[in-house]
Amino acid sequence: MTTTAGTSSASHHLSPAFPGRAPWGTASKLRAWQEGAMEKYIQEQPRDFLAVATPGAGKTTFALTLASWMLHHHVVQQVTVVAPTEHLKKQWAEAAARIGIKLDPEYSAGPLGKDYHGIAVTYAGVGVRPMLHRNRVEQRKTLVILDEIHHAGDSKSWGEACLEAFEPATRRLALTGTPFRSDTNPIPFVTYEEGNDGIRRSAADYTYGYGNALADNVVRPVIFLSYSGNMRWRTKAGDEIAARLGEPMTKDAISQAWRTALDPRGEWMPSVLRAADQRLTEVRKAIPDAGALVIAADQDSARAYAKLIREITGSKATVVLSDDTGASKNIDDFSASNDRWMVAVRMVSEGVDVPRLAVGVYATTISTPLFFAQAVGRFVRSRRRGETASVFLPTVPDLLSFANEMERERDHVLDKPKKQGEEDPYAESEKEMDEANREQDEDTGEQEQFSFEALESEAVFDRVMYNGAEFGMQAHPGSEEEQDYLGIPGLLEPDQVQLLLQKRQARQIAHSRKKPDEEADLLEMPAERRPVVSHKEMMELRRQLNGLVGAYVHQSGKPHGVIHTELRRVCGGPPAAEATAGQLRQRIAKVQEWATRMK
Repeated sequence: MTTTAGTSSASHHLSPAFPGRAPWGTASKLRAWQEGAMEKYIQEQPRDFLAVATPGAGKTTFALTLASWMLHHHVVQQVTVVAPTEHLKKQWAEAAARIGIKLDPEYSAGPLGKDYHGIAVTYAGVGVRPMLHRNRVEQRKTLVILDEIHHAGDSKSWGEACLEAFEPATRRLALTGTPFRSDTNPIPFVTYEEGNDGIRRSAADYTYGYGNALADNVVRPVIFLSYSGNMRWRTKAGDEIAARLGEPMTKDAISQAWRTALDPRGEWMPSVLRAADQRLTEVRKAIPDAGALVIAADQDSARAYAKLIREITGSKATVVLSDDTGASKNIDDFSASNDRWMVAVRMVSEGVDVPRLAVGVYATTISTPLFFAQAVGRFVRSRRRGETASVFLPTVPDLLSFANEMERERDHVLDKPKKQGEEDPYAESEKEMDEANREQDEDTGEQEQFSFEALESEAVFDRVMYNGAEFGMQAHPGSEEEQDYLGIPGLLEPDQVQLLLQKRQARQIAHSRKKPDEEADLLEMPAERRPVVSHKEMMELRRQLNGLVGAYVHQSGKPHGVIHTELRRVCGGPPAAEATAGQLRQRIAKVQEWATRMK
């Protein structure tokens, strides 16, 4: 067996002929990380190899180059690629064909045509007929490429089918941009190592994270633009609730405010789509073919967003509704066109390669780090130096946290921490409350007489996040402050982006400081001076206000409701349950003032 000598450093350059000229052609020039991963594999010759590379880094090129090397050096005789979706299965076959490896993406059963070097299938397809694929890998030496292998843990049956089908394989190459899952389902053919804390985590053989890829100009830096605003909705119990997206509130309230924001009938989505389209116009000055993508939660929302885009821009948006042949063609057509907008449901969140996508709108309530990373990965593929990506988000704590941790490398945790909820004293009680709510919904039909209904929403530009830092201040859509950020050039070096954001913020802070804090509206306050209040502190403020109102009831003889109504009339704002920390403190001061006067 021929191998290539050298070190395992990603920066080490191999010979121009690497990985060897195969009968069906030579792979194009590899990136440093791809060379490093190839070299490590060839030196060690493992049966199982897990390569973790950030979305957009070029996992497909690496895998197919390695497959070419194995076929050429007779390490294997055939290749099986397993992908998450029908579209990706065909995309793999097309990419393989470009370097002379012929994969059949339509294979269903029986002998494979002599012209083919292997097949491309989906995890679902393996799940249906695992023994068919086992027989194939037992008959000939096979390399199995498991693309986005975390999907093999999506269901117990898929994981078991992969184990059954590919256990006899000669070589297995697992690929992922996000090796972590929200659950603890083990991923087949992945090694787990126990840490000092007793928790087992996935161990990659080669890792190329977003931070490294950014430093190498392999991926684009991402500017996150966050929007908050006032929301009003009706719960399943029939209660009307108003709250401000981004203010401290319970998990249920955050979820409902988020759903309200994404409702196409409100004002939040049109405002954000309008802002995103303005950003796209600015980006296209430097990147003429730049495209934008809305990731929608469901098909009805996707259609409604496409209609809004038509009204805002005057141009039709490409709509991708399901993972079928027509959807794949729509994606391919959009990728090859100069059209501005595409709207899709989930399927474009992972693996689909549309390099010209540079602006995104995250319009789904999925809040797992895996999905978020894959969704943002659609916009980071760099084509030339200086390109930036822009992603518009609702101001939701989980999403802001994910955006600020883009460079953090994660592993799949197989075990839950033994002392759950230790850092959060409310975690256990919230879990019990969730169980109680679930039981109540199951046992009685009373809650079903109402359904959740989004009533009203408005958007407020909240902040910009870049490279783990936050910039800017809240501003109304269409304002000069918002335009300052939407107008950032689309072609800048990463340090230039940082410098420009700092200048924009300094200008806004200087303007906002003309007023003392107590006179300035929250909209005019810079992010660095906005009140940050924990859920526990909010509970304490409400308890303090209710205690003072209760004492004033005895002092004044007025009912609780009358006093709360009077406080709202004098101080402004929503009911106490939805009031901000500043509004609660103002009411506490006012009721204390009233009580003092009566003494």
